[in-house]
Amino acid sequence: MLFTLTTTHQPATDLGYLLGKHPDRIQSFELASGRALVFFPEAHHERCSATLALDVDPVGLTRDRTETFGLEPYVNDRPYVASSWLSVAIARVFSSAMQGKCRDRPELAAEALDFEVELPVVSLRGGEGLLRELFEPLGYQLEVAPLPLDPVLAAREPDADVWRGSRYFRVQLKGKLRLSELLSHLYVLLPVMDDNKHYWVDETEVEKLLARGAGWLEQHPLKERITRRYLKHQRGLTAQAIERLQPDTEEATEVLDARRAEAEERALEEQVSRAEQTEKPKPLDEQRREVVLEELLACGATRVLDLGCGEGKLLRRLAKQKQFTRVVGCDVSLPSLIRAAEKLRLDPDAVDRFDPEARVTILQSSLCYRDARLRGFGAACLIEVIEHLDASRLGALEHSLFGDARPKCVLVSTPNREYNVNFPGLADGRLRHRDHRFEWTRSEFRAWANDIAARHQYAVRFRDIGQVDAAHGSPTQLAVFTASQGAECN
Repeated sequence: MLFTLTTTHQPATDLGYLLGKHPDRIQSFELASGRALVFFPEAHHERCSATLALDVDPVGLTRDRTETFGLEPYVNDRPYVASSWLSVAIARVFSSAMQGKCRDRPELAAEALDFEVELPVVSLRGGEGLLRELFEPLGYQLEVAPLPLDPVLAAREPDADVWRGSRYFRVQLKGKLRLSELLSHLYVLLPVMDDNKHYWVDETEVEKLLARGAGWLEQHPLKERITRRYLKHQRGLTAQAIERLQPDTEEATEVLDARRAEAEERALEEQVSRAEQTEKPKPLDEQRREVVLEELLACGATRVLDLGCGEGKLLRRLAKQKQFTRVVGCDVSLPSLIRAAEKLRLDPDAVDRFDPEARVTILQSSLCYRDARLRGFGAACLIEVIEHLDASRLGALEHSLFGDARPKCVLVSTPNREYNVNFPGLADGRLRHRDHRFEWTRSEFRAWANDIAARHQYAVRFRDIGQVDAAHGSPTQLAVFTASQGAECN
């Protein structure tokens, strides 16, 4: 099973930087399906090619099979055609490139380059017409050649139509786009062309489809057919995914609103930075992470929870600190957790797989429900989280965290509403983020925190984060809770 990627961007050897693979080396990767090799058959200034060769273990494919009909488990096309096995290999071997990362040449990852993709054998259920309907809307040029069912007979009788009915094709794709986009297209569309997957499909696959299809699948003319095939024709999962892909659904609107709001929040933070008369500070979110890390190191905790971890910005900082022997990130959003796992170089399939021996773990969990997996930690962080909850749910959060999990130290940060007047766009009383359910003044936040401390035997103190305005305080307010009894020491 082969996949060859070529670029004529000059210098073409930049492809090695983009893929994170050295052109002069052959690299091997062990996979559940067998072994993957990456090598560069050509690497010149004008043209460079990288090949991923997947050597599927044919005996391994027969394990745990229940078929009893003849040789069917042993004689099939699976080790040879591009399929979901190749999708998994691409995600594993080129994970950084799929995420749009390039450590040594980061500007390359954001640039649209000329690429060619060669797939020697594709199992295509739907013919050449379907292939073109899948890729041409994405801007690719295609060269497609059917493969004869009997190559020997085809060579002996070239005029015979021996390939009639064959679903196997050689495919070449050409396009100018970012490498991350190209790999995401292939990850989704390879099993769609084959109309099959080698593994069990559940709700996790819906999240993977939405994550990998973000930015292109929503507008694709065949999005329903792509979704149905990717999810192995499971009606419930297909309906769920298609509903979330519709631009006029409430959930899709919320996603778009959240993206716009994130952009607005970044713009507002930039306005604050430009308006300051002293030396330009670090971005506010970076200042938050530094203060939180300082507090965690000072409290002596070794086991830390990042609750509402999102895509893992704080989690990555925590994982780098040797003091923390166990770090667990939690969030209710599975797509965010998958992206966090990728950025932490964790297996996305291990998300929500509880492993008490793992140093870094990512779990799907709601802050409003008790979760036994979150007990026994020295510290917990809720950084810019509580304002995303309905006020009516704060009581449930209080009981699950302070009453049940009871870490020794709890850090809670939230926006200071009084400071919003310093943002020109918020002077009319708007909230900083469209997903915020509320934003508290300093007195409101302190009253809430003091009540919790009194009810659950915690002491609490407060810190400002960000540039302090003499009249309105700081943009972010932080409460540091320390348990007086009944909590873990570290």
